[in-house]
Amino acid sequence: MPPRTRSGTRQVNMERRILAQGTIGFALAFAVWGLLAGLAPLFKQQYGLTQTQVSIMVAIPVLLGSLGRVPAGLLADRFGPKRVFAILLLGASVPALLLSMFHDYRSLLTWGVLLGLGGTTFAVGVAYTAPWFPKERQGAALGIFGIGTGGQSLAVFGGPLLARAFGMSAPFVLFGCLALIWGLVLLAVGRDPEQRRPATSLRVALQPLQEPRCWLFSLFYFVTFGGFVALGIYMPSLLKELFQLDPADAGLRAAGFIVVSTAARAVGGGWSDRFGGARVLAWAFAAMGVLAFGLTFRAIAPFTVAALGVAVCLGLGNGAVFKLVPQYFPNQVGTVTGLVGAAGGLGGFFPPLVLGLMKDHLGSFAPGFVLLGCFALGCLALLRSLRVGEQ
Repeated sequence: MPPRTRSGTRQVNMERRILAQGTIGFALAFAVWGLLAGLAPLFKQQYGLTQTQVSIMVAIPVLLGSLGRVPAGLLADRFGPKRVFAILLLGASVPALLLSMFHDYRSLLTWGVLLGLGGTTFAVGVAYTAPWFPKERQGAALGIFGIGTGGQSLAVFGGPLLARAFGMSAPFVLFGCLALIWGLVLLAVGRDPEQRRPATSLRVALQPLQEPRCWLFSLFYFVTFGGFVALGIYMPSLLKELFQLDPADAGLRAAGFIVVSTAARAVGGGWSDRFGGARVLAWAFAAMGVLAFGLTFRAIAPFTVAALGVAVCLGLGNGAVFKLVPQYFPNQVGTVTGLVGAAGGLGGFFPPLVLGLMKDHLGSFAPGFVLLGCFALGCLALLRSLRVGEQ
């Protein structure tokens, strides 16, 4: 192996620095985005909310966090991801700090929408990170970046603990301040990719959205990331409803789900570099199509096994999709990531509402889990029939 040159060492150090900056920023943004989900059982008890009201409160931040990814990705491609990333972190800190002072149910819905700014950072973070790495290592790099989704587990597990120890304002103050600080850090020391396209018109920037593969990847991410978000944010309330767990125990188990899925995302990126993103996606969809039916069990042991298995499949699928995006759209990573990420976020918006309505009107969450399994198997069939990944 030839010795590494000084310029090569500088490049590796820069890659590591950019990856660390992006991952930490993404983790803090996702922590802010997941605050209401982590505190939902406490707010339900405090305000006497119905399951549907809890579902609406939990899903509200997901809406802006999903739809906002398309314009955020476009802005990142046009003006540079560093500036957009920092501004979004600063913006997400504002509703978090406001909710530390006002957290009646109306305020939770009003300011909860703006917490979704944390979710929009995904498209920008990918555009900030991916261009620094060669194609053969982008899957692994984006898999590591995706570990930032574990910031949600910080909110889901840490939020109730902080609230019980220091009051309901504490989680909002802590994560809001951390997002504020890291936004300033990015403005001060962050760097845009060295090779950027010149600014183009909106029409030209949107051209990749005419490609069928772009929408296909959006569907796959709708299932994999949408399932991760939906189960991650809804898991504390779900466990409390199904098994009568206290909020701290439910939060710990939900955090475990998020950590497992987040770790699997990094593995999925690495495996995609080695075996191909389409093949890893096929494995994930096949296994998830079976394991999702295990979530219908009302005993906590089989439910836990199925939930952790689904978490692994969702994480592998997440990593695989974002190996495919820069592979097929190397010059429009921000734009395409915005669309694909928006689809994934919307995949996390609807299931909590559906699950809440099913519980309130049908008395069971089971039909929603069956639908998840069927959707995964349908995506597997589509992946195979369209021969994605075959050159």
